[in-house]
Amino acid sequence: MEVNNWHKELTYDEWVPITISGARPGPRYKHAAAVVDEKLYIAGGSRNGRHLSDVQVFDLRSLTWSSLKLKANVGKEDGDSSQEFLPATSGHSMIRWGEKLLLLGGSSRDSSAELTVRYIDIETCEFGVINTSGNVPVARVGQSATLVGSRVILFGGEDMSRKLLNDVHVLDLESMNWEMIETTQTPPAPRYDHAASIQGERYLLIFGGCSHSVFFNDLHLLDMQTMEWSQPQTQGNLVSPRAGHAGVTIDESWYIVGGGDNRSGCPETLVLDMSKLVWSVLTVVKPKDPLSSEGLSVCSATVDGEKYLLSFGGYNGRYSNEVFVMRPKEKDIVRPKIFQSPAAAAAAASVTSAYALSKSEKLDFMQLDYMNSNSHVNGHSKDDVTDKIEAIKEEKRILELSIAEVRAENSKLGGEIEELNNTHAELSKELQSVQGQLVAERSRCFNLEAKIAELQKLLESMQSVEDEVQALREKNSALDQEIELAATAQRQSSGGVWRWFGGNEK
Repeated sequence: MEVNNWHKELTYDEWVPITISGARPGPRYKHAAAVVDEKLYIAGGSRNGRHLSDVQVFDLRSLTWSSLKLKANVGKEDGDSSQEFLPATSGHSMIRWGEKLLLLGGSSRDSSAELTVRYIDIETCEFGVINTSGNVPVARVGQSATLVGSRVILFGGEDMSRKLLNDVHVLDLESMNWEMIETTQTPPAPRYDHAASIQGERYLLIFGGCSHSVFFNDLHLLDMQTMEWSQPQTQGNLVSPRAGHAGVTIDESWYIVGGGDNRSGCPETLVLDMSKLVWSVLTVVKPKDPLSSEGLSVCSATVDGEKYLLSFGGYNGRYSNEVFVMRPKEKDIVRPKIFQSPAAAAAAASVTSAYALSKSEKLDFMQLDYMNSNSHVNGHSKDDVTDKIEAIKEEKRILELSIAEVRAENSKLGGEIEELNNTHAELSKELQSVQGQLVAERSRCFNLEAKIAELQKLLESMQSVEDEVQALREKNSALDQEIELAATAQRQSSGGVWRWFGGNEK
């Protein structure tokens, strides 16, 4: 692969490993990644149960790795000049904001009760903690953080006591103020290690993730204007449950890579057409491929005006430090499906028919005036003009009948739409009830699993006690035998003593 033109040699919609020159960063997963100006930044992560604190940079032009040498922001309360590394962190999120990288949440040795927002200035290489205000979320790992304009939408995760979350918080990056969002309808079940994306700067999409015992493959949508949750119906390929996957959006396509269910990784790269809500499988890798891993990262990068996907790291039986690239084929952009509705379509048809009628009437009178004013010029008699007027009136009558039919059809469709809306409302209520029961059952199952685990531990401890009792019994039996043997020997030896006393009496 030629260094300067490596991206031009790629085939479409296929993952290709990048040949790296020089040293690579250590393998890892559950790190954070972002792309700035043709450079991929990797921060933190975990390997073999140990959190990492380094920041690595991959240059997409030279295809080489380098370490970002950081220094604490001197004179600020959040650091001192002697500190050269970020706190070792795993399970965090990273957002690019101007020339800064913002690191949100994650697990580290100095984790506080509230969620911490750190920054890395990629121009000065300074880092520190940003003081935020408002309703600051609790500290957490495995959350999603999605940038929408100048706001970060935070959803879900797992707090430091392993409580699962499904709350929504918004961080205003202009004021650094947190706000907790009150939502309506049925939210996603509490989860972590899911994927999130934004559609049309209005709809937040949540896909997959897991609880302590369940892996999800559901898709949820939050309308950021009404703050209403819904679970839209999708089409296309069936998707398997997964957590620890990564997602990135290019135009109206949401690419989902990797993930797994603690037993096996997900080898397929999925694409959700967000304008039609249709799932499709883009490509499939081998089961043990690094792209079939949990805790990997995926970013999009623009090189010479064309967008590419970049993947790094992950764990699937072994930790990875490879970089993979994909050249996605451009998709046709259509009007988003979620901005359309049958009611809007019927209203549009009514407006169109009314406009056609008014335009026809206007055209009719214009033609009539024109013909009356020019009848003498064209040499037509009054009867000819009258015949033409009658013909136009007949065409107008036919057009009016057609418009009346369209209106009747619109009215009929409106009734059907109202009926469907009523049915949908009833089904939504039933679905909410079933989902509530399902959440309750899942909670009950989790509690039962916890009790079973406790009972298993108790049984194991009882078995250990029984083993000790049996050993004591065997030991006691052996002691009894020894005592019996000693007593027998004593009795045998005591007869000689009496004989000795008898001899003296003689």
